[in-house]
Amino acid sequence: MSGLRFVTAGESHGPCLTAILEGIPAGLRLDKERIDHDLARRQQGYGRGGRMKIETDKAQFLSGVRFGETIGDPITICVENRDWKNWGGRMAAFGEPEGDKVTAARPGHADLTGAMKYARKDIRDILERSSARETAARVAAGGVAKELLRALGIEVMSAVTNIGGIAADETFVSPEAICPNDSELNCPDPDAEERMKARIRAAKEAGDTLGGIFRVVVKHAPIGLGSHIQWDKRLDSRLAGAMMSIQAIKGVEIGAGFHYADIPGSEAHDEIYMEDGRPLRHTNRAGGLEGGMTNGSDIVVTAVMKPIPTLMKPLHSIDIETKEAVLASKERSDVCAVSAASVVGEAMCALVVADAILEKFGTDNMKDLIAAIDVYKARLEDF
Repeated sequence: MSGLRFVTAGESHGPCLTAILEGIPAGLRLDKERIDHDLARRQQGYGRGGRMKIETDKAQFLSGVRFGETIGDPITICVENRDWKNWGGRMAAFGEPEGDKVTAARPGHADLTGAMKYARKDIRDILERSSARETAARVAAGGVAKELLRALGIEVMSAVTNIGGIAADETFVSPEAICPNDSELNCPDPDAEERMKARIRAAKEAGDTLGGIFRVVVKHAPIGLGSHIQWDKRLDSRLAGAMMSIQAIKGVEIGAGFHYADIPGSEAHDEIYMEDGRPLRHTNRAGGLEGGMTNGSDIVVTAVMKPIPTLMKPLHSIDIETKEAVLASKERSDVCAVSAASVVGEAMCALVVADAILEKFGTDNMKDLIAAIDVYKARLEDF
């Protein structure tokens, strides 16, 4: 990231999770209720585990915001872990170690590889940071990015399209139809949602977990974000990398994605027409990106989440201390977290698109940013 930078810190059962966001222009009004609402959306969802009954995530702004408006400084956001009170001894920064070590690695998690890479004898040193609890900080940072985009007329939204093989009807989850919804699974197809819930209940009874697919749509992004010049400037590359960075995401596609393998070129591309003196496309198979740049259509990113690797009926593994065969350790976990991942996906897409905007129109304050975008759009009108 060059226009916008952010990092997160903190462990799953540490005192808090923190995000530091640098590059947000001064003069952006923030709606903290909207940011907290996204944090609540990340926690909700049918199939979530007991941890979500403990935490009530709220964003605490520690720097960079004064009287509800950004001032140009780095923004520091803290999300407290209420469960810390039960883990203070086991997760203390100093003092003698407390509690049993975790030595039974979970297949599909960062446990074994992380312990080997960082030379740790207690897998808790790995699982605390690799936990998806970290994404609370990302959603808080993404909430600020969404506020910036909203001020520029750009909206970011998502929908769950598949859980455990139960697919929603495209009528409800097509990029054109996606809009904010209040469903428990972030799936606007009510019939599919009920069948998804039944599949989740069955998985829970079996001690198993489920994955699924979600789609993120960014509406009204200006033409020309990103670049074809270098690999790391291509916006599709940056979006795919951001989505793949979310825990348990194993595949990403832009627009028609893998469906391109099934169709000829004559059906694959979005033909261009002149209407009212402007070039327009009637389709959006490219997902709003051509040559690594936004083309004025909606940005459409779809991602698949694997089933959560923490199972109540653990898989076979090894103990890193004894080197003997064991069943994997059990941590408190969800049966299905695809709806939560969709909210994290919104946050990551918002951060990448906001970064691309600030990279192209980089300014210190909102007045100059809006003016620069207006001048650019006026030039495009004369193209």
